[in-house]
Amino acid sequence: MAKIMNLDGTQQLDLTRGTVEQAYDRWAPVYDLVFGGVFAKGRQAAIAATNKIGGRVLEVGVGTGISLPLYAPHLRIFGTDISEAMLDKARQRVSEGKLKNVEGLAVMDAEKLEFPDNSFDVVMAQYVVTAVPNPEKALDEFARVLRPGGELIILTRVSADTGMRRFIEQRLQPVVRPLGFRTAEFAWSRYTKWLAGAHGIELAERRLIPPLGHFSLVRFRKVDVAKAA
Repeated sequence: MAKIMNLDGTQQLDLTRGTVEQAYDRWAPVYDLVFGGVFAKGRQAAIAATNKIGGRVLEVGVGTGISLPLYAPHLRIFGTDISEAMLDKARQRVSEGKLKNVEGLAVMDAEKLEFPDNSFDVVMAQYVVTAVPNPEKALDEFARVLRPGGELIILTRVSADTGMRRFIEQRLQPVVRPLGFRTAEFAWSRYTKWLAGAHGIELAERRLIPPLGHFSLVRFRKVDVAKAA
């Protein structure tokens, strides 16, 4: 169980794997309808970046598989999600779309990926980091299964450090947490702190993504130590 603290020292509501799983099981029937259009531009940007790299791709938090038809056919895709109900939708999408480049779909904890080190050329995580109980642990796992020279591509909410937006995000937190979201805990400084402690990972790109500039497309690259030497 993750104990999350506000900047003022007060404890926020706990977030566990169970609460996240339950939240996304509930979202499964309407997820595409509610979020398909809202996150379309970010999704397209992330997939475009992935398609340029190619190879074997892990999409963590694949959800209903809404991104799967957008990947180039020469890529090999494996999708994981915490929610079996979400994956049922994804399996249906793969079957109906005859997506032969999808290697598999499996229930898996983002903080405990069941893959060997250096398994993928790209690790993709769309709107996942802010939903897991221990974000830094998940980021460490993403980096672990990434091959040297590969990229970790995330779409993520970046919250405000100060000001009115920060105030609003903190007040919204108790409302949105039961839905599987967090609004106030992910200023850019949190990502840079993780990056500073992540051996062999460098920032390749960060750019704002609609809607409203509250989200960013972030690309981290795993340094190929052999080539660097």
